[in-house]
Amino acid sequence: MAIDVYLNFNGNTREAVEYYAGVFGTEAPHIMTFGEAPPDPSHPLPEEAKSLVMHARLQIAGSTVMFSDVFPGMPFTQGNNISLTLSDTDEVKIRHWFNQLKEGGTVSMELQETFWSKAYGNLKDKFGIHWQLSHDNGQNG
Repeated sequence: MAIDVYLNFNGNTREAVEYYAGVFGTEAPHIMTFGEAPPDPSHPLPEEAKSLVMHARLQIAGSTVMFSDVFPGMPFTQGNNISLTLSDTDEVKIRHWFNQLKEGGTVSMELQETFWSKAYGNLKDKFGIHWQLSHDNGQNG
């Protein structure tokens, strides 16, 4: 288990992640776009979101740094575009931490099953720190 950094960008994530990969001499990143995610008929994907980066990850000096574009229409404030990401194979721990962190905070996405995790959610805690918590099934790359 580790706490990782997640950086959000406003439409230029691909440029940023390729830049950081070059600066730090990492392997070429795998970049997943919103358009590559499984479709959800109840929430059709706007055309302008399809090529935006949903997720990319780099290993920089032994730490995982993850990247994503903000979804069209979602707020973006440069300087506040960082969150801490906590993944663990113990779903009970994830649920406990999420429930503790949300007290006095603001939940953006309630802890729920997604196509990448049995339990994923994000929130801003009472001190204004943005968190993403995710159950890791032990098979993530």
